[in-house]
Amino acid sequence: MATKPAQQQTRQRLQSLAEFRYALRRFLHFSEQAAAQSSLHPQQHQLMLQIAGVPDGVDTTISYVAERLGLRHNSVVELSKRCADAGLVERLQNNPDHRYVVLRLTPAGHRALEALSDAHAKELYELAPQLVGALNRIRKSAGKAEASV
Repeated sequence: MATKPAQQQTRQRLQSLAEFRYALRRFLHFSEQAAAQSSLHPQQHQLMLQIAGVPDGVDTTISYVAERLGLRHNSVVELSKRCADAGLVERLQNNPDHRYVVLRLTPAGHRALEALSDAHAKELYELAPQLVGALNRIRKSAGKAEASV
């Protein structure tokens, strides 16, 4: 049977995880609403963010974006086509067999992403204390749990 301090430690860890999940969900809900208010589907916004945020020297291929978004390759193909149809993304096929597609933001895509990114930065500024506090409590409780093993 667990001792009272261990039960209290578990309860605190669960409270911290719940608090972090709540703050994260608030941010994700904000992000979905902000995208919709900009006439974008949230996944379109996420796709554009991954394209714009690619590290130097990495091609923004369908496979790269699929990995970053946790989506299947064919889902990103369709998503990128919808973004291209909306004038937000260019699909560049450098390979003669058209299997290697690189995605690039258009000027309209850059403008839409910049407006959304400003709003997201402001929201994160407001949520940061809650997110960081919960993460610090989680780290602290994980360290205690590791030390007791």
